[in-house]
Amino acid sequence: MRVAITEDSVLLREGLARLLSEAGFDVVASCGDADELRAVLRVQLPDVVIVDIRLPPTHTDEGLRAAVEIRAEHPEVAVLVLSQYVEPGLAMKLLADSADGVGYLLKDRISDVPDFLASVRRVAAGGSAIDPTIVSTLLSRRRADDPLDQLTPREREVLRLMAAGNSNQGIADQLVITVRAVEKYVSSIFGKLGLPSTGSESRRVLAVLLFLRR
Repeated sequence: MRVAITEDSVLLREGLARLLSEAGFDVVASCGDADELRAVLRVQLPDVVIVDIRLPPTHTDEGLRAAVEIRAEHPEVAVLVLSQYVEPGLAMKLLADSADGVGYLLKDRISDVPDFLASVRRVAAGGSAIDPTIVSTLLSRRRADDPLDQLTPREREVLRLMAAGNSNQGIADQLVITVRAVEKYVSSIFGKLGLPSTGSESRRVLAVLLFLRR
């Protein structure tokens, strides 16, 4: 699996490259800014791009803009954005049209190596990986007549895991319950929230995140 990394911190960039290489990924490019990444994409397309949200020269949203651009011009390339901060608004901008092959993780998540590598693989395979902290932030927002109040504690936990991009099997494994039980919880959640049933993991992630954003 071919990976291109874009991160202005040399230590983190080299650390990511080594971590991914040791896990069997083919790191085809290691870039320091968005322009360097664009130059790489004109020559070859990796399977997944890992990009810091804040890059030179302004360190605001250059990485995010590059990620959105890649999704528009090269939809076959998966994108995993890394951020130092919890920025739900920017995460939703990245996910505006689709959650297919998209990830948004906090840099702290890299310290959990197995989970981080699993997220890279999931995004590269067309799935989604949204940082649990971002999902929790969205879940914690309150509004009048909040439909989330209808959910049981277990349903809220399933909703959190589903919004993070976990499959029914993944949710079942984490909660130590059966897949059939997860399916029942998911059906109940969609019914209570008035969300349409969706046919893929990424579409249901997007539906849930759009609901939580309102």
